[in-house]
Amino acid sequence: MAASMCDVFSFCVGVAGSARVSVEVRFVSSAKGKGLFATQLIRKGETIFVERPLVAAQFLWNALYRYRACDHCLRALEKAEENAQRLTGKPGQVLPHPELCTVHKDLHQNCPHCQVMYCSAECRLAAAEQYHQVLCPGPSQDDPLHPLNKLQEAWRSVHYPPETASIMLMARMVATVKQAKDKDRWIRLFSQFCNKTANEEEEIVHKLLGDKFKSQLDLLRRLFTEALYEEALSQWFTPDGFRSLFALVGTNGQGIGTSSLSQWVHACDALELKPQDREQLDAFIDQLYKDIEAATGEFLNCEGSGLFVLQSCCNHSCVPNAETSFPENNFLLHVTALEDIKPGEEICISYLDCCQRERSRHSRHKILRENYLFICSCPKCLAEADEPNVTSEEEEEEEEEGEPEDAELGDEMTDV
Repeated sequence: MAASMCDVFSFCVGVAGSARVSVEVRFVSSAKGKGLFATQLIRKGETIFVERPLVAAQFLWNALYRYRACDHCLRALEKAEENAQRLTGKPGQVLPHPELCTVHKDLHQNCPHCQVMYCSAECRLAAAEQYHQVLCPGPSQDDPLHPLNKLQEAWRSVHYPPETASIMLMARMVATVKQAKDKDRWIRLFSQFCNKTANEEEEIVHKLLGDKFKSQLDLLRRLFTEALYEEALSQWFTPDGFRSLFALVGTNGQGIGTSSLSQWVHACDALELKPQDREQLDAFIDQLYKDIEAATGEFLNCEGSGLFVLQSCCNHSCVPNAETSFPENNFLLHVTALEDIKPGEEICISYLDCCQRERSRHSRHKILRENYLFICSCPKCLAEADEPNVTSEEEEEEEEEGEPEDAELGDEMTDV
């Protein structure tokens, strides 16, 4: 049974035109499924809507490597200066303009039972009300034999960085239903996400877990069942149902990235400074990022993923008219117009990053087919339909240099 539009829009915390809903979900075709369409004129630069996820979770390796984030909304918990010190490996690193840091440690609270940290009392209470009562390990937080810890360790052993999903997103889905008074409503909401055929689901699972995915999926299903079985969701715990749940998260999970340092840099960019002071600050920031790259590489953010009902209705285009971002340093997703969008026009985002969108049609199709299992027919792809189905020499050289297997998906999933 489909969720009502009231259910779907209840997760929008802001839309274009203040409180007016300026979009609607429509069926497009059997190939594309649903799409999101404008119901009124949306101007370039306008925020179309802001949406909070049904569930979200930090990636497990990201958390293990001390990227400290709120356990509910993924807001970065480190002060900007602490973040810079850890990423550069320089304990004495000092940032100018410390007053621009947006982290308020005096508001942080932890769960009194398992000690996981939240950015605020509001997040601690929201987590407890939705799923944390089921998932809280209490004093067994560090016990390797606790069922949830066994599940997380098994996941880390089969899904390495760059991460694109988390078994804990699935765990929070189950825990949400277990705690809910209206279980059917949550089941309807989770059923909104796109479904794949059995063969397509296997491709997604293979992409996430590698060549030995069948035995690994069996192990994860057994541990998942031991930790979280719920009668109302019994289908999710069968071999076919668990594979479908896995594919749902792999296909629909939207990457979330937060960073207190990034927030500080944006605040610095907004400062009104004398030319000489601006030049010095920009040079400092440039050197800071060089030091971070040398010490840490590309992993700068607290990273995770979430399930967004409305955003998941946005189809892909290689020439998108909207984009997603997380400017509030938490899991609130903003969808912003890149150009004027007329009433009745479909709102499309890109599943590819800027660099990938500049690659050949053949290369774009390869990435989309491998990671999302569809062939793009956007205006750009149709205009380039007569191009040869070969990868350009430059792109072949890049691939031969050993780009990680999941690099394409990882780049998109962690785009902030």
